[in-house]
This record gives sequence, C-alpha cells and structure tokens, in this order.
Amino acid sequence: MKKLFYLLAVVISSFTANAQKANYNLVIGTYTAPGKSEGIYVYDFNTATAELKQLSVEKNVINPSFLALTADKKFIYAVNEDADKSTVSAFSYDEAAGKLGFLNKQKVDGADPCYLIADDQHVITANYSGGSISVYGRDQSGALTPLKQLIQHTGSGIDKARQESAHVHMVRFTPDHKYVVCNDLGEDKVTIYAYDKDAAENVLTLKDSISVKPGSGPRHIIFAKDGKYAYLIQEMHGDVTAFSYHDGTLKKIQETNMVASDFKGENGGSDIQLSADGKFLYTANRGTANTITTFAIGKDGKLNRKGQVSTGGDGPRAFTIDPSGNWLLVGHQKTNNIVIFKRNKLTGELSNTGKKIEIGAPVCFVFVPKK
Repeated sequence: MKKLFYLLAVVISSFTANAQKANYNLVIGTYTAPGKSEGIYVYDFNTATAELKQLSVEKNVINPSFLALTADKKFIYAVNEDADKSTVSAFSYDEAAGKLGFLNKQKVDGADPCYLIADDQHVITANYSGGSISVYGRDQSGALTPLKQLIQHTGSGIDKARQESAHVHMVRFTPDHKYVVCNDLGEDKVTIYAYDKDAAENVLTLKDSISVKPGSGPRHIIFAKDGKYAYLIQEMHGDVTAFSYHDGTLKKIQETNMVASDFKGENGGSDIQLSADGKFLYTANRGTANTITTFAIGKDGKLNRKGQVSTGGDGPRAFTIDPSGNWLLVGHQKTNNIVIFKRNKLTGELSNTGKKIEIGAPVCFVFVPKK
C-alpha cells in the first residue's frame, strides 16, 4: 500500500511539474503609431494548447517595437522608435504578476532604434535611420545610465532609394559573448565588434567586417546553439546566407533564397528563427509574398529548402517558436494579428491551426517561464 501511495505521489508530482512547465508569459512588443496597439502586452501562453490570455498591457509607451529580457528575468528594455526623438526605456518585470514597471528612459543619439540586446552590464541598440549603435550602462536598480558609446556608420549601397546611407538593423551577441555582430542594410555589411563589458568608454571595438551581395540588405542573423554556424536573412533580395563561425570570424559557406526562382513579386525578408534542436531554419518574407519558408539544416551547416506556407495575414514582420517547439506564432504588422501554426518536430512542417489573436502591429515576442 505504501508503494502504491508513493507511486501516485510521484505521478501527481510529475503531472504538476509538467503542467507548470506548460505555462509561460509571452511579452509582445508592438508599434503604437499609427496603429491599434496600446503598448507592451503580456499574455499567459499555454504550450500544450497554444491558448493565450491577456494579463496586462504597459501603456503610454511609444512604438516599443523590440524588447530585450535580462538573464535574471527581472528587467525588460524596449526601443521607442520616434524618428529623432527616439528613446530606449527600462522596465522592471514581475514574473508572477506578468506586469512591467517603468524605471527610466534615455535619449537615443540615432534615429529609429529597431533592435536591442541586454546583459548584466549594458543595453545596446541598433539605430536604423541613424545608421548607428548606441551603448548604455545599467545601474543596480536596472535603470539605464546615460549614453556610454555611439558608433556611427557612414556607408551606402547601390539601391539609392533604400541604401542612401547606413541603416543599422540589428545587433546580436555571439554565443561566446565575446563579440557583438551588427547588420547594416544600407552598407550591405556585417560588422563584428569585440565586446568589453568592463570598459568605461570603448565597450565595442572593431574586429572585422564582411560585405554581402550588393543591394541585398542584411537584416537579421541567428547563431546555431553550438556556435559553429550563423544564418543571415537579407531583406531586399530574400537571400539567406549560411556562415561558419569561429572566434569573431564569419566565413560564407552557402547562399540560397527563400523564394522560388520564378517568383515575380516584391521581397521583404523580415525574420529568421532556428528550432531548438538545430535541425530546421525558418524565414519570413513580407513584401507581396507573406510566407514562411522552412529549411532543413545539414550536418555541414548548409540549408535545404523543404517547404513554404502562407502566413495567413499581411506583413509578417516577426515570428517565434514557442519553448515546447510545437507552435510557431507569426505577428502581422498590417493585419494586426498573430496567427498560430502547429509545428511538426520531426519534419519541420507547419500547418495553420486557424487560431488568431487580434493585437495591434505585433513585432517582437519574448517568452518568460512562469515561477
């Protein structure tokens, strides 16, 4: 009898643990102007059912299009895209309640920050229109200190309408956290900076820079979990470039495209994500395509296009794979919704579940495990 009670206790405990693991908070950054969004949204997300329930919204925040969560999950930072009046904001984050609390903001000396990263020392923004990178410190309260470093890019590209000047689109830490990679759509360059977290002023120093196909417009890059490979999506051509990576150096090993050779529409490569097991890569194409393309990843890091589906909306600016790996959520900036796809972990295949969440211009998704 004691053994029976023990087994029941183990089963109940295991069930409870799994149920808890199924629930996450999903924090969503948006465009508030023009649009229907009120700010930064927090939802309860169940990984077993893909059901979402709104918990809170942090209002009176201008265009918090991109967010960064600290490793201790106590703070969230947001860009505020507002032309030459742009700022970056700091918030405390209450995991249990799923709420943000405003701490402070700092002016960005570079128009329209569209991406940012954060660690325990710094917050770094990619300023699209300004063509620059801004580096801020963090104090013990999580608030942002004044600007520590501004790096200005000055190049241009062959497309005079889109590449008249530098347009820094992304910054990302390398997996070893020794470098920061920067994609510049205007210059058609990927630049790598050495990162010195303890520096008083020159936190970033130039390590290397590589050029990509002229007129392609590098946008987002993502690294394989083992750090051996990186994948770059290029906005203007719809190209996807695979690199090998080692100690601050990227080497191109493949260039492919997310669209068929006979595609006649407008490309608008937007986002790129990897499955947690490293077997599949997904890319989004806005423009007139509105598709998600699936690639299988070989042992050599190279890509093989496997399939493509409609995103079920207009303007898929960003998407995410949930922590369980069962679901892929696509945020549509133009149709103001999130469309949820079921993901086959074995084949990588996506199927539209028909589930939609209405939300104004969703741009960024951050999953936070619930306590």
